Amino acid sequence: MHRSQAVGLSRFTIFAVVVPVLFSVACARKHPDQGPLSPEESLKRIRVNSDFHVELFASEPLVFDPVEMAFDENGKIYVCEMLDYPDDPPSGQPARSRIVLLEDTDGDGKPDKRTVFADHVLEVSGILPWKGGLIVTSAPDILFFKDTNGDGKADVRQVLYTGFPKVNPEARVTNPRYGIDNWIYVANDGQDGLIRSPDHPERPPVPVRGADFRFQPERGLAEPASGPTQFGMSFDDWGNRFISQNTIHIRQVVMPMQYLIRAPLLEVDKVSLDISDHGVGEARMYPLTRPQAWRRQRTQVRQQRYNENQLHRVEQVGGWFTAATGDTVYTGDVFPQPYRGNAFTGDVSANLVHRDVLTPDGITFIAHRAEENSEFLASTDIWFRPCNFANAPDGNLYITDIYREFIETPESIPEQIKKKMDFWSGSDRGRIYRIVPNHPVRQRDLKPNLGRMPAGELVAQLASTNGWHRQTAQRLLVERQDRAAVPLLKDIAQKSESPQARLHALWTLEGLSALDPAVMITALKDTNPGVREHALRMAEEFVSTPVVVNGALALKNDTDPHVLFQLSLTLGQMKDPRALVVLSDLARDHGGEPWFRLAILSSLNDTASDFFHLYMSRNPFQLNPIFLNELASLIGAKHDPAEIRRFLAVEEVLVSQHPHESAAGLLGLAKGLRLAGAHDVAIGSAAARLAEFLDSPLESVQTAAWEVAEHFQLGGLAQRASRDAASAQLPIPHRAAALRALRGGELAAVKPLLEQILAANPPPELQTAAVECLAGFHDESVAPELLKDWKGYSPETRKHVIAALLNQRQRVSVLLKAIEDQQVEIAAVDIAARSRLMDDSDKSIAQRARRLFQDGSSDRTKVVDNYRDVLKISGDEKRGKSVFDTNCARCHMPRAQGGRVGPDLSGVNNKTKEELLTSILNPSYAIEPHYVHYVVTTKDGEIHDGVIANETPGSITLRGGTENGDETILRTNITEVRASSVSLMPEGLEKSMSRQEIADVIAYLQAGL
Repeated sequence: MHRSQAVGLSRFTIFAVVVPVLFSVACARKHPDQGPLSPEESLKRIRVNSDFHVELFASEPLVFDPVEMAFDENGKIYVCEMLDYPDDPPSGQPARSRIVLLEDTDGDGKPDKRTVFADHVLEVSGILPWKGGLIVTSAPDILFFKDTNGDGKADVRQVLYTGFPKVNPEARVTNPRYGIDNWIYVANDGQDGLIRSPDHPERPPVPVRGADFRFQPERGLAEPASGPTQFGMSFDDWGNRFISQNTIHIRQVVMPMQYLIRAPLLEVDKVSLDISDHGVGEARMYPLTRPQAWRRQRTQVRQQRYNENQLHRVEQVGGWFTAATGDTVYTGDVFPQPYRGNAFTGDVSANLVHRDVLTPDGITFIAHRAEENSEFLASTDIWFRPCNFANAPDGNLYITDIYREFIETPESIPEQIKKKMDFWSGSDRGRIYRIVPNHPVRQRDLKPNLGRMPAGELVAQLASTNGWHRQTAQRLLVERQDRAAVPLLKDIAQKSESPQARLHALWTLEGLSALDPAVMITALKDTNPGVREHALRMAEEFVSTPVVVNGALALKNDTDPHVLFQLSLTLGQMKDPRALVVLSDLARDHGGEPWFRLAILSSLNDTASDFFHLYMSRNPFQLNPIFLNELASLIGAKHDPAEIRRFLAVEEVLVSQHPHESAAGLLGLAKGLRLAGAHDVAIGSAAARLAEFLDSPLESVQTAAWEVAEHFQLGGLAQRASRDAASAQLPIPHRAAALRALRGGELAAVKPLLEQILAANPPPELQTAAVECLAGFHDESVAPELLKDWKGYSPETRKHVIAALLNQRQRVSVLLKAIEDQQVEIAAVDIAARSRLMDDSDKSIAQRARRLFQDGSSDRTKVVDNYRDVLKISGDEKRGKSVFDTNCARCHMPRAQGGRVGPDLSGVNNKTKEELLTSILNPSYAIEPHYVHYVVTTKDGEIHDGVIANETPGSITLRGGTENGDETILRTNITEVRASSVSLMPEGLEKSMSRQEIADVIAYLQAGL
């Protein structure tokens, strides 16, 4: 399904003149949308690529609300009927969703019998055949259902894993898919959860926030998987994984999460790539239907506002992906060759199916639009909702059509429109279609009977040209764990003419724990690069077997980028010293490529320092500056004094010969030290080394050196830092950097200089640097000292002082006491900080904060009621922009560094005045899952907060409301991660805005950003 999302400004077409509104509410009432059609009539409305035709496979009363279908090994057809969508049933009421079994009893190739296999399965949207039953996703669980007595009804219901959040149904765990690597992958949309196995309570839970999930039932393995995926996940014939998410209709997962788990010190920006070449997040569609009446009504309201505010533009109500769903790669063998390996994606709001041709582009792919100015398939029936697809035993592609009047999250629709909509309209209907080529390459049927085949016949199926047969045969062989298949599999793996057969045979052997060195050596020398690539993954089980290690290392000269990329990942599993040599060659040749750089760095972990010196000895001063920066960060994050000393020795040579690269290395070292929270690191020769850097003529090298110095025991360098900080002849930025470096000195020695500078009313940049330096000392005397010169601080410095007091647990009480004693004005604490304090995990702190900051207006519902008169005030869009820029833009608009902190508001003009007033004055009323405010406490007592911008198994990246960029924190330094019930958007904005200004902001938002 899709999650509604604000439509960006780029999706509007701007004209020089205003044109009349095309659709009005009154008109929509006179000419309502087309009603539901019979299955036969709806079929006639479908227009498809001329090489194909569409057949009706099943419809009501045989199937209702289908969102997922799966064919088991014997051709049984299971379908998820998601009748609960879009909302869970009321408390105490059973779930309406279910799984049905469809059977063909008369042999005409279409089902005619329906049996409810499993009933009351909440919001069920994902199934996968497994061991004669089904693996089923139904938050909070992944379940296993099985019929053991042959009546077509499940009598086994087992919870395999639990802990997935019951969020918006469009963002829940779904889409279980069997990977060629014998892992089962499920989509999680990055939702927060700790996943446990009820059968193994002793195992630690698997955190999946920011990720998908994967598991191996037989081996009891489970871990986070790269993503995240919303609804629509598929593998191509070579195991490349493609996912979809709402407005981004196709992504490729490039960096597997298992390699990041081993590298907890590595900062990671992204693990998947948007690969469309015809729009990322705004890909054009060509529907045959006009938008529904409610969408036209919403657009009419928006357009009226544009006209009233003379914005000279016309809103386009449709034409871009807003509900991409069901991304599926065709792996069958009856379509003509140009369609093999194409990706098919539905858009349920536009009643169409989009096709992309996937073309290799180095280690990634490019998704090219297949049909120009049209779609592969589209319908003129506005109830047609192609939400998912299935590759089938007959080689055709099947479409599940939930066939609803409305497909939209109710929360995204204005109240006055929503009141007239029945979101369950159509829940008594549903269709499944079959896409069939007019000239099929071969003929197949839906009765494969693989479940009855002995091991030898199943092994032969691994050479099938139909991906469904290959995958199902592999799964059955792994499920059975039949050792009789091993000799046959080895023969196929080494001798088959089909590279696909060799690949599946290898992974089947892996699933049977039957790989051996001889098979691996042959696979590593395979003529097909795809087989060699996967052989490297399997070779990770043989890192102690010299002959296999030699075979893997020999691939350093391979010409295929996928093989070299996998080699970059696999080498990190090997302890052989030659692995670093090969990695250094790969870094020399590919260090400028972001994905290769990430792969190589993930393979270093504890060996980053050894790698650095090996590389420099073999390739003097030829390391890409970005690579050097990130490599140095790994060294700094480990903060081993001996390794840092060796690094600085090489940097000293770099400063004289390649100063720009030297600055990148020093900044990386500082970044790593900061990431690890390293303070007072004792490096015997550090002072002398840093003094050399400070003598560089390049200001970037000097500044970088001082940034490194912040984390060291300065020793003799403290005197120079003090001198530079106090020197009026030096540039302000240089003095500020020297001031911050004094954190590495002794507080008693540094304090007099800081007091002197603060008392001299220096420029704001110096004042702030002095405060930051003082705040860097973890001493009880710091908090009172920070407040001593409060009256003389600039507004910017005051913000830093408040932040320094808030970000150390032991200082929070000092701040509250200063406010209670009226030493610090209440107004100095911004509304966001007040909200955080009132939601503090320490109840005594929260109570004191409420006494200070709460008043009669603290009941936000009452506040909204008291401000309803604002709705009658005429607002001014231009004045509203100014107020918005002052109070809201820093979080809701793209920032100079990093992304937004709050939701994109560019489509918020679908809200009524009443809804906007509530959102402004009671922001915690409804918080979007991706913008939950988290508070992170580290071992040194520091407190960090913001929305989670990215997560890996080793770190969390927070995004705050400042221009300072994102902040990454190592999990090893974290003592608590707490989701706040309070929105990051502060309460109490009415205290900083008049009623007229609130009305102006509402006018601005309704006019469209």
